Amino acid sequence: MTMDDKAELIQLSHGSGGRLMHKLIKDYFVPAFDLKTLNDSAVIDNISPGRIAVTTDSYVVSPLFFPGGDIGLLSVCGTVNDLSVTGARPLYMTAGFIIEEGFPMSDLIRILNSMKSVSNETGVRIIAGDTKVVDRGKGDGIFINTAGIGIIEEGIDISPANVVPGDKIILSGSIGNHGISVMAERNGLSFEPQIFSDVRPLNSLVGLMTDKTKKIHVMRDPTRGGLATTLKEIAIGSGYCVTIEENAINIKPGVRGACELLGLDPLYVANEGILVAFVDRNDAEMLVNEMRKDKISPDAAIIGEVVETPKQTVLLKTNAGGIRIIDMLSGDQLPRIC
Repeated sequence: MTMDDKAELIQLSHGSGGRLMHKLIKDYFVPAFDLKTLNDSAVIDNISPGRIAVTTDSYVVSPLFFPGGDIGLLSVCGTVNDLSVTGARPLYMTAGFIIEEGFPMSDLIRILNSMKSVSNETGVRIIAGDTKVVDRGKGDGIFINTAGIGIIEEGIDISPANVVPGDKIILSGSIGNHGISVMAERNGLSFEPQIFSDVRPLNSLVGLMTDKTKKIHVMRDPTRGGLATTLKEIAIGSGYCVTIEENAINIKPGVRGACELLGLDPLYVANEGILVAFVDRNDAEMLVNEMRKDKISPDAAIIGEVVETPKQTVLLKTNAGGIRIIDMLSGDQLPRIC
């Protein structure tokens, strides 16, 4: 390997604290995130009145690049969405990078550009971070850890404790796209039509929803464990029964076909660009109609409602006319999807 070849790969010295690390940060991270200072902490001015929401997450998806996205896009969208479904307006985030020795600099640039693009789109500033380099073979390319901060404005109170019988359940889009996209890319599979991840930020959609009504009782983005696990968590948290209609849940034909071929249940497949909301029954139709006007939720639909009993249970009314109990899986159908 020549010196020029080495210059295009991450080296252990990029994490040493010396000149090479400072050059890496100055040449790549500072312009990508428009960092103003390189202090150990970022100082935030002019926080708006309201409650502060904080989240943290780590991203270890394999492969790093997949149809519709990459680990950089995923890390920002995932952080933005975790804040958004609490009713918060995402403002700032941090990003820590653990990079394996030998990682291609071109791939790092591609990841940073994805993060910069979605950061600009959402208005969420990446204000601080950290970089570590580990020995070759002791990582898996790159891992990203994030923390996010947002503001919950007065009048917004989103919690499973607010769920009441009669609430309608809204799903903003089709399920299973992210998990199947990642799985197909990881295993070298192809489907017709090609399946793309739905990874995208949800803050604008949540803003639209909370502008239309404050009677949104709980929201979640059904990521790991899919829609089924998210609904079960809400059923447990609220103490009530969640009933959903199979024919109301949108599943793209490609995702449905892939799941049938591979023996997967799309209800448990991960998503990264949809949300599920429990809302007051009187506002549900109005809210769905407004959501359908947004470019990221044209297929929003009411998929079920909350009833008294059986407690802490999710029931699926099947297309065949039967009732299926939906529970959590003991493990995960598709590991390393985020």
